[in-house]
Amino acid sequence: MTAPEEAVPRPNATPPLPIRLRPARPADVPALVGLMLRLKRLNEEFDPLLKVRDDAEAQARSVLEANLGDPKAVVLAAEGVGAEKEKVVGFVRALVRERPFYSPEWEGVIVDIYLLPLYRRRGVGEYVLREATAALKGKGAGVVTAEFPAQNEIASRFYAKRGFRPITAVHARSL
Repeated sequence: MTAPEEAVPRPNATPPLPIRLRPARPADVPALVGLMLRLKRLNEEFDPLLKVRDDAEAQARSVLEANLGDPKAVVLAAEGVGAEKEKVVGFVRALVRERPFYSPEWEGVIVDIYLLPLYRRRGVGEYVLREATAALKGKGAGVVTAEFPAQNEIASRFYAKRGFRPITAVHARSL
């Protein structure tokens, strides 16, 4: 794996909407927790096996705090501007992990991506995805994947439109 680079959006990349994308900071954690919980509750609507735990808020805080200090993680915060200046309106969380049996050896996995409804269907998600992908590449990833509920057709279409395709499947049942 190459030396990790700071997950900073490229300066010449212009967002399609008035947002500012930047590396998340510890002070962002409360806002990021709220957005992450919104995403996880949305995931719960797609499948009952994705039932949000009672301690999800504490778990989200713990995961985000750990990721902010992890050189193999990318956590970017999308801030609004104007009336929503300095308000976190979305985020992406991704990890670089090893693929011990495959080439390329390092995979960038988009684990969470969420934007408030006002910022959807206007090119912001594509911009956030593009910047997250660049940050993952800067950390040594040779391929990028995205994890989301199998029943989430909106996410499936979003990623397919941008060149993603299924490569593995996870099947589950309750015990």
